[in-house]
Amino acid sequence: VIGGFMVDLALRHAPEGDFFDALCETSACLPDVIPLLSPCTVGNGRLKILDIGRFSLTFYEKIRGAGVRVFLDVSKVDAWPEIKGWHFRLACGEEQNPSLLLEQIREAGEKICTLQKVVVKLQVVRDKKCSGKMAVCPICREAYPEDGGGICRACNGNGPYRILGPVDKPDSKTRPCPKALPVEETAGGCASHGMTLIIPGNEKNPAVKNGQIIQMGDMCRLQKMERQPSNVGEESEPCSGWIHKDESTPAFARKMAGEGVSFSDAPREGKMNVLAARDGLFVVDKEGLEMFNMIPGAVCASRWGFSVVTRGDILAVVTTLPLYTRQTHFNKAMSVLKEGPLFHVLPMRRARTGILVTGVGKYQGRPRGSFIPIITGKLEAYGCKVAQTHVVPGDRIIIRQAIGKLLHSGIDLLVTTAGLSVDPDDVMRQGLLDSGATDMLCGMPVIPGAMTLLAHIGHVQVIGVPDCALYSKTTSFDLLLPRLLADRFPVREDLVRLCHGALCLECDDCRFPCCAFGK
Repeated sequence: VIGGFMVDLALRHAPEGDFFDALCETSACLPDVIPLLSPCTVGNGRLKILDIGRFSLTFYEKIRGAGVRVFLDVSKVDAWPEIKGWHFRLACGEEQNPSLLLEQIREAGEKICTLQKVVVKLQVVRDKKCSGKMAVCPICREAYPEDGGGICRACNGNGPYRILGPVDKPDSKTRPCPKALPVEETAGGCASHGMTLIIPGNEKNPAVKNGQIIQMGDMCRLQKMERQPSNVGEESEPCSGWIHKDESTPAFARKMAGEGVSFSDAPREGKMNVLAARDGLFVVDKEGLEMFNMIPGAVCASRWGFSVVTRGDILAVVTTLPLYTRQTHFNKAMSVLKEGPLFHVLPMRRARTGILVTGVGKYQGRPRGSFIPIITGKLEAYGCKVAQTHVVPGDRIIIRQAIGKLLHSGIDLLVTTAGLSVDPDDVMRQGLLDSGATDMLCGMPVIPGAMTLLAHIGHVQVIGVPDCALYSKTTSFDLLLPRLLADRFPVREDLVRLCHGALCLECDDCRFPCCAFGK
């Protein structure tokens, strides 16, 4: 009833015409009234519920956001104790007097409400409901909004229920079940899977391979391994509806390997290694990898994306669990991988670099020039050549002139150091802008190195390194340099994603990149 008074008051002051929407700040009671007295409903998308928990509603013009807001004003309810008791939950159940409460509501009417002029932040209440194309989820095979990602939200772990019964159609046969025999009876049998010999701290190697015919020597190894019983089976045609892991694993590895990536020749202990086919920057389709691992039985673990790797390095390991995989699950996993490879190794160019050191240090006795050997060492570690270096005072015009000389020398990467701060005398950014810098990003959630700057001057990449590089062994520069050399210039979203794990612990014995920094 209170909601009815609120809607009536708002409608009398709402924007003229029919092109307005409603915003409700609670999911309790009030949203039921708005569709009864206005053309705004959840179904037609004109009623947005932003459950802040405040008993309030707004009618606003949907193009510009201008509108009116009505709320239950607690400063006005003291004259009606039953309303106050209800609203603040001071009285519940039998303690309430429903007749008196309704009488006070009718008497109070819109007197307990306050009307405000507002401008709605349209970016906050913009309708997220998909009106675009639909896609078929490769896991559940049901249609869902294409812009929701590679799989539907339910299969991504956000479903409102847990499936208790089987989802797939029954397979023609049950899962193959190899015979489990005592070791002394395995001679002449066919191993249904590989068996591994493990000597703690010394050895871990396959003792018997999948499909191997068990010989007398194999029986001795199995007895030492205490494999009692051992799984063997007769050689026969594959069971319909099921795929052995030695068949499914190579199929997955082939699909995962993209540019600059290879894989081992055959499964070893049921697993296959995905390998770097060249030196470069390892890039992972994280969303695709997570989608693949959502499939029952599909398993792939990789090293961290944006790692610098060399030819032959193991990038990921893929396998399937258990020994046999349902054909339907295999098909779903292959459907996920159909979108494209999960792993790439991008080549890293050997940049021709210019270094510009600025600030007042050189002219007041402080060793600003010591930046140059620090940065040079990090660049040369990736085969880059430093073409020119300049140390100049913190003067905007001189900085612009020095940048011009470096650009004229034919560099493709410009590293600027010092002069990056929140102080008013920070002129590095102004000097870069004067030189034609575009796409400038300044600041990132990485410590040390929060004041790092990124930009372009034409085709030349620019990275500004703050003063912390003088005393910290590892900074944001170490995280970003490989990406620049692989021509993966970061955007703001890439920098934000670094925040989790971007606090360097500055260990006395620095082990970067073999540590958690940037991961």
